[in-house]
Amino acid sequence: MLTLFLQAPAQGNSTTMLMMMGVMIVGFYFLMIRPQMRKQKQEKKFQEDLKVGSRVVLTSGLHGRIAQIQEDGVVIETLSGKLKFEKAAISREFTATRFGDKATADKKETTETEKK
Repeated sequence: MLTLFLQAPAQGNSTTMLMMMGVMIVGFYFLMIRPQMRKQKQEKKFQEDLKVGSRVVLTSGLHGRIAQIQEDGVVIETLSGKLKFEKAAISREFTATRFGDKATADKKETTETEKK
């Protein structure tokens, strides 16, 4: 039975096969490649928009506040002290989503202490 399937002539046209391949490539682009590129742009923009005083969560799960922003990384202030990390290690900002009004009050306090 298997030999009958292997010996059977191919059904269909080469142009339809090329069209199907083209549709598959376009589908992969819109389902996989384009969303990944959009995500990379958002992460890059997020890392560029980091500000001193923002509360963040790192990819390791560490919570802290940004104390300094340097060219090669950021200094995160935690309860145990200050630690230096790469900007890519910051996974998300917690300031507005979790702390709400308290975050804006904390930012005002930090800017007032920096002015002094």
